[in-house]
Amino acid sequence: MKSATIKEKILLAILLGLIAGIICSITKFGWEIPFPPRTPVRDMTNPPQQILEQLGFSSAFTHLTYLFNGNPRPIISFIMHFGFSVSFTLLYCLIAEFKPAITAWQGAAYGLVIWFAFHVVLLPLFGTVPAPWHQPMAEHFSEITGHMFCFWVAELARHDLRSRFTAK
Repeated sequence: MKSATIKEKILLAILLGLIAGIICSITKFGWEIPFPPRTPVRDMTNPPQQILEQLGFSSAFTHLTYLFNGNPRPIISFIMHFGFSVSFTLLYCLIAEFKPAITAWQGAAYGLVIWFAFHVVLLPLFGTVPAPWHQPMAEHFSEITGHMFCFWVAELARHDLRSRFTAK
C-alpha cells in the first residue's frame, strides 16, 4: 500500500477533526451537566456571550434562544461552543497527522493546554472572565477536567476513525 500524500493526510485530518470536534463538543456539554463551571449568576451571561458582547454584539443577540421541547436553549452560545470545539479539534487532528507527540495522554494533555491558554491566560486578559485567582475552585475543576476529558474522547474518536478510514 502506498504512503499517503501530504494533501491526503490534510484532507483526512480535516474530516477527522470535523467529526471528532462535534463529538468533543457534545462531550463537553455532557460534562457540564454534573459539573457546571459557573454559578447561576455568572452564567447569566456566559463566556461565549461575553466575548461577542465585547466585540460589539448586542445582549439581545447574544442571548437569543430557540425552543426545544418547551425549553429555551441559548443558540448563540451553542454556535460558539461548537465552533470552538470543532476548530481546536480540527487543529489537533491536523497537528497529530504530522506531529503525533500532540496526542500525549491520549489528547488529555492538549485539553489541559487549551484550558490553560484560554481560562487562565486569554479570557482573563481580555476581561471576559475573572482572573484565575478570583474564579472558584469548582470552576477550575469543571473546566480543567472537562477540557481534558473532551479532548481525550476526541482522540479516541480520531484514532479509531483514522484506523477505520485508512485500514491501518
